[in-house]
Amino acid sequence: MGSLGFWRLARQDPQWIAAVDPDGTEHTAGELLARSNRLVHGLRELGLRPGDGICGLVPNGADGLLLYLAALQAGWYYTPINWHLTGPEIGYIVADAEAKAFFVHERYAAEGVRGADEAGLDPARRFAFGKVDGFRPVEELTDGRPEEPPADRTAGATMHYTSGTTGRPKGVRRPLPGIDPDDNGELLSFLLGLFGIPPGRPAGGEPQAHLVTSPSYHTAVSQFGGTALQMGHTLIYMDKWDAEEALRLIEKHRVTSTHMVPTHFKRLLSLPQEVRDRYDVSSMKWAIHAAAPCPVPLKRQMLDWWGDCIWEYYAATEGGGTIASPQDWRAHPGTVGKPWPISELLIVDDEGNEVPPGTPGTIYMKMAGAQFEYKGDKAKTERSRLRDFFTVGDVGYLTEDGFLFLSDRKADMIISGGVNIYPAEIENEILTHPKVADVAVFGIPDEEWGEQIKAVVEPAEGVRPGPELAEEILASLEGRLARMKWPRSIDFIDRMPREPNGKLLKRKLRDPYWKDRDVAI
Repeated sequence: MGSLGFWRLARQDPQWIAAVDPDGTEHTAGELLARSNRLVHGLRELGLRPGDGICGLVPNGADGLLLYLAALQAGWYYTPINWHLTGPEIGYIVADAEAKAFFVHERYAAEGVRGADEAGLDPARRFAFGKVDGFRPVEELTDGRPEEPPADRTAGATMHYTSGTTGRPKGVRRPLPGIDPDDNGELLSFLLGLFGIPPGRPAGGEPQAHLVTSPSYHTAVSQFGGTALQMGHTLIYMDKWDAEEALRLIEKHRVTSTHMVPTHFKRLLSLPQEVRDRYDVSSMKWAIHAAAPCPVPLKRQMLDWWGDCIWEYYAATEGGGTIASPQDWRAHPGTVGKPWPISELLIVDDEGNEVPPGTPGTIYMKMAGAQFEYKGDKAKTERSRLRDFFTVGDVGYLTEDGFLFLSDRKADMIISGGVNIYPAEIENEILTHPKVADVAVFGIPDEEWGEQIKAVVEPAEGVRPGPELAEEILASLEGRLARMKWPRSIDFIDRMPREPNGKLLKRKLRDPYWKDRDVAI
């Protein structure tokens, strides 16, 4: 192995600024290395062994990075927890992950305490960044411990929990590789390598900076950020999404890569032209996006503004995926690309038979050498599998030359008059309207057709909602969308319920329309 991997790079260049907190605090690689070493020593004294788990309820920044670095060199599973969850939901994850230590930032003290109590966690295993009642300061684990690397280092992993759109969330657990953490850190760099991103270290390499725009409890955010760090890039953390702040940070830190979702693009493009013109974003070389289909006009506008640095991929926490370079996308607008070199796709009908090119079906994927299980749920693990492929329930089709196009999630598909209708297609068309900030489309009960199409729209800032706006939006679909796909009605909302990574909480919108019906949704 060569000279990639955080721990090697930190020993070579301890003064490298490895992370910048949202408040501007800089952390050198040497400082993070020493802190993570001390944390491993402290947790081992607590009895943690390879294969054990730790959980963190922490905001974006160096504290969460510390937990990640400790776990990945001590053979532990690290589970970052969504800080929007309630105490009982947090407690479920802490218990299900069999956490041997739980770290809570004082910002989330109330729900963190409830979660620890719910999980029945031993008070000796509760640790706080800052002050949290009933939690031990994290310094009790680290103060006085040696800064030297722990003995018998072995690679750990993250264990993220799926978002649980149906039932309880499940931890996606992979077998630990059982190799040296330094070598594992180098292997992790393959992810950014798929996009052609070079290492930023050692000396001689161009400095690289990665902007973390979303919460690190999301799989892709922690994977891309973690991989960037393993390649020697500086991580620039945002506390919460703000379009102008993102532009400011890109200019200030000469950011070269980031991970975004289409909602971020929409917010950036909604900024007044004079604000957009104020910032130099020419350092950006890889603005990578995923998580939801991106409307073609929206992406074209980003390419016109930022140039050919907009890369797209499709993947899942469970593994595998596709990638579309800017050139691929320009040649095949709307595609999410071709399979990674180590990934395969299978598109099947409801009977599990492979469908021909151009025919939508359920997308199954697999990734060479990568196995996983939904922790504690063998039935769910098996249910998601077809041969050695797995699915997360998305629908799409392949072209003759192997490019994947997404249709929608199977669970979101509307069946109206026996016709399958994909809300994402409708949402993409409505979102291009200048008076629309955000939109969600879903099916609601209809006595005659089974389901009818409902759109819920968040108007752009300063735009008045009402029947006139609804008529204007529908009129804009003329000639662009078959009338059978037009919403039968449009409702308005002040703010769309989205997670910070851009994922739409569609059930929150849809459930009230179905609450008096005995219909499974």
